[in-house]
Amino acid sequence: MRIVQVQHVYQLTFMPRLFPVNCYLVEEKEGLTLIDAGLPYSAQRIEQAAARIGQPIIRIVLTHAHGDHVGALDKLKAKYPEAQVFISRRDARLLKGDVSLEAGEPDTPIRGSVPKNILTQPDVLLEDGDNVGSLLAISASGHTPGSMGFLDTRTHALIAGDAFQTRGGVAVAGRLKPLFPFPALATWNKEISLQSAKKLASYNPSLLAAGHGNMLKHPQSQLERAIMEMEQ
Repeated sequence: MRIVQVQHVYQLTFMPRLFPVNCYLVEEKEGLTLIDAGLPYSAQRIEQAAARIGQPIIRIVLTHAHGDHVGALDKLKAKYPEAQVFISRRDARLLKGDVSLEAGEPDTPIRGSVPKNILTQPDVLLEDGDNVGSLLAISASGHTPGSMGFLDTRTHALIAGDAFQTRGGVAVAGRLKPLFPFPALATWNKEISLQSAKKLASYNPSLLAAGHGNMLKHPQSQLERAIMEMEQ
């Protein structure tokens, strides 16, 4: 596991060379907010990272319910039973393994690895505009129906989940990058993803922290380029 810190955000990367999977620890005065729960074997390393920082994990926030973002959730909840678990109202259904669509959603199949055996129930179902500590929850549907990004209101760092990728080139979810095609192949609806990318970019983030790939400082020009590529 590789750890990179930018201000309040710690990026934890599993398999950084082969198939980078990121989760994030965000430092708050009262403790750490974990954003995404990685792969099933990630729990111990996440615990070690929190111990190194010297604060407990008090919240577990999920950008979406794909298996590489919720894999260690049950183990982490067992380790930190007081930590509240947050996910969007919509992706709470995916967390249960329910891939059916809601009324009014485009009739495109939900893709990617949807877990079928997660036991942990979320404590808080998020909606667009909710606050989680210093984080602003932003609805960013597209990769999954209930994907969310989280903006640190102190620094304008954006933890975007898979709404963007930086591995293989900066791209909007659904835009296939041959060097790392997996987020695109797991994206539910490209048209909605594009609209969400524009919404996230409108916050002019100081840092882009994606689910796959390195963090980018001052990413605005690269976000705009990725959006233009998606529009072609």
